[in-house]
Amino acid sequence: MKKIMLYTFEAILFVAALVGIDQYTKYYAATTLKENGPVVLIKNVLELSYTENRGAAFGILQNKQTFFFIIAVVFFIIAAFVFYRLPFIKKYLLFRILVLFILAGGIGNMIDRTLNKYVVDFIFVKAINFPVFNVADCYVTISAVILAILILFVYKDDELSGMFSIKRKMVADKDERV
Repeated sequence: MKKIMLYTFEAILFVAALVGIDQYTKYYAATTLKENGPVVLIKNVLELSYTENRGAAFGILQNKQTFFFIIAVVFFIIAAFVFYRLPFIKKYLLFRILVLFILAGGIGNMIDRTLNKYVVDFIFVKAINFPVFNVADCYVTISAVILAILILFVYKDDELSGMFSIKRKMVADKDERV
């Protein structure tokens, strides 16, 4: 039980650090880019450009803050459930870390939606005219892709199915514990 409490504390610190990085970058964008305009990092490829997004990805569902809040709360509960249902062994460490990145991204954007009624976006890939995004979006997108790859190609179905059973399986091999 003490180890799980330690893992929880470490997870909270990790998520808080990631959220802090996200919020700092959004603060920088709001205080610098909003007034001074875009900053070109790589000409015709990548720039920092302040945008207020009142919707979801690609600007869909504009001004649906209550909907986003409900979805976020459900998502946070699912992420916490997954985090604790996975055995605390090395094999699932990357899985668990990716869940924390996704959680941090969701929290970072939820902070914006709660405080501002919009999400600050500022990273613009001009080369492909991709929608403007932020650090929290990177956390969620990159982690979700890696998680999908892990689920499809690394973990066996029976290894993850135990996560949704009533009884949580504990691995007895002490050498594998994180």
